[in-house]
Amino acid sequence: MSINRRSLFTVLAAAGGMLALPFTVRAEGTLDEVKKRGSLRVGVTQAPPWYSKDPKTGEWSSGLGVFMGKAMAQSLGVKFEPVEVSWGNAIAALQGNKIDIMFMLDATAERKQAVDFPQAPLLWYSLAVLARDDLPVKTWADLDKPGVRIAVPQATTMDRWVSAHTPKADIQRFPGNAEAIAAFQSGRVDAVCLFHPPLLAARQKLGKGKIVVPTPAESQPSSAALRKGDSAFAAWVDKQLADYYQSGQTEKWYEQALADFGLDPKLAPPVMKELIK
Repeated sequence: MSINRRSLFTVLAAAGGMLALPFTVRAEGTLDEVKKRGSLRVGVTQAPPWYSKDPKTGEWSSGLGVFMGKAMAQSLGVKFEPVEVSWGNAIAALQGNKIDIMFMLDATAERKQAVDFPQAPLLWYSLAVLARDDLPVKTWADLDKPGVRIAVPQATTMDRWVSAHTPKADIQRFPGNAEAIAAFQSGRVDAVCLFHPPLLAARQKLGKGKIVVPTPAESQPSSAALRKGDSAFAAWVDKQLADYYQSGQTEKWYEQALADFGLDPKLAPPVMKELIK
């Protein structure tokens, strides 16, 4: 995934200096360490619907990553231990043995130099539009019409996709996500195109518009980052993620996190690509 794409999550790729950090020398595997410690340390950062701390109690009570981390801890018979990190220092926290897993990090080539990822995807997120409620949108062809105004961040994946699939539309390019969303808020455009996670927060804040994944869908997988070199733990996490996804549990947790965030799950795209219609 490119940095532009990940910036939509406000997730930064590991800085070059992080890749040079020494790995913590460990005598045991992660599974043994977790069981001996009695807790699974999960990296968390305030970013609904992925992670959410209750401001009243200070507890990490909601979010897909929180629900998934608690389920994994329960499977191992240990406690869920949230450890606050930032998107930018999560990989360093893994390398330094401060956390055992960080959900919602994409398996980019750069990150694979520093950490491992399971084979099974955690979920899929899609290129979407936040459109006027009265704008008919099901396919990209619905947007490919003269007079339909679409905002995108300039020189990004979204810009390239919209330029290729809606050349007849009035494509308006802005410096970043915030400016593109502001153009929609002010009514200067009919829709704003981004990967869907930041549109969830925009829809919740604006209280208007509908989020649609136009077909053909352009979807990308996200994953969970693990300390490098522990094949047993990677295989265990891989099985857990596959089971959660295939059973529909991942989608259920996601919808619960959306509801906790104040969004109607019916207004948001699913994170199982098989459910995108």
